[in-house]
Amino acid sequence: MSRRDDEYYDRDERRSSHKNNGEVRKSTRDNRYRDDYEDYDDYDDYDERPARRSSNGSKSHSSSRSGAKSHSSSTRSHSSRRGGSHGGSGKKKNNKKAIFILVAEVLVACILVLVAYHVFFKVDVTKVGKVNMNEEVISKSISEAAAENEQMKGYTNIALFGVDTRDEAKNQGAIKKNTRTDTIIIASINNENGEVKLCSVYRDTYLNLSNDEYTKCNAAYAEGGPEQAISMLNMNLDMDIEDFITIGFKGLTDVVNALGGVEIDVTEAEISHLNNYQATMATELGLEYVPVTSTGLQTLNGLQATAYCRIRYTAGDDFKRAERQRTVLMACLDKAKGKSYSDLETIANKAFDETYTSLDLSEILELLKNVANYNVVDNGGFPEESMRATGTIGKKGSCVIAVDLASNVKWLHQFLFNDSDYTISSDVQKYSDKIKSDTDPYLN
Repeated sequence: MSRRDDEYYDRDERRSSHKNNGEVRKSTRDNRYRDDYEDYDDYDDYDERPARRSSNGSKSHSSSRSGAKSHSSSTRSHSSRRGGSHGGSGKKKNNKKAIFILVAEVLVACILVLVAYHVFFKVDVTKVGKVNMNEEVISKSISEAAAENEQMKGYTNIALFGVDTRDEAKNQGAIKKNTRTDTIIIASINNENGEVKLCSVYRDTYLNLSNDEYTKCNAAYAEGGPEQAISMLNMNLDMDIEDFITIGFKGLTDVVNALGGVEIDVTEAEISHLNNYQATMATELGLEYVPVTSTGLQTLNGLQATAYCRIRYTAGDDFKRAERQRTVLMACLDKAKGKSYSDLETIANKAFDETYTSLDLSEILELLKNVANYNVVDNGGFPEESMRATGTIGKKGSCVIAVDLASNVKWLHQFLFNDSDYTISSDVQKYSDKIKSDTDPYLN
């Protein structure tokens, strides 16, 4: 793990903004708190210090978790699928029961809206950006191994993407394409018992972008929008994802404020970075900057919670950042459960302002009306901690590396689907070998 940021930067220069004639003026250090920095790709995406990033390897072995297997009698039909040809016009999910999880910004945030079906007819759903994806492209990205796996048939899997759309002029259309997804989460819902598991895919993970280009996986959304990002997840991880939800930066702040804030335990190491991010975002968004001054469990407002999710300059780097994203996600769920119908209606309207999704109105309503029956039971990150390494891979910068992709995919299927006997596809094995060949010279 790399040196902590406070060991590299001068402690006396932690303050990221200064008052000047009543205006907030950014210091020269603000750039490291901006994910839209012009020279983004010239830096280590964790801390913009590639030369100081450690490239030590990790053990490569699979991990298993116990859990009862559940099977579903539902069937799937696929066409033009990787690894084989199947009849049918593409998979049609019959059960869309799930959680409507809103993901925000370079971090993530999510709100699980808890309200009766009739309330949501009042929501201005015309704000939702509905995209009709190419079903054939998505279908081809799903391996035969995943399509025919009985264990996965009892689950609904949705990709959750967070993008940075703070500067509307600069990032016009960024929620749809042309920007990297700094948040990637797979939400897997057990259709039988309502258990939900969340797995972050670390944004700098070295993977096949679905076009035989190997680099940081968050580039897939920038190159080909949600279609390519979903294809990337399906191909590398043997997943069967067909739907997604993307939300822009502003949605998180508004949603958390509408919830009345969220309860977060802030540590001493996090305070200065949280406030630095706040100062930068307050300037960009024209919001009030209220610094966090104490540690411990406390209520964070929208800007503070967003800043908390973005922290990557402490021990744990980007891995800890992804954990913070999931922490805020679950804190939003806890807060939403205590809200009134009218409050939740307001929250939903605010969230829909920056939402882009493959789900149509009827599917969204189905998600929302069943949300009370679901519970997040576990969360994790990919690659798994004991089977990952970090290293600077030439001009591609500092990457997270699945030391053995094949073993990591087996772990993922055990984690999400309680499938301890999953056999990976031949394509995943091919990608695994390629990743090992590309990265070994930099790790050894």
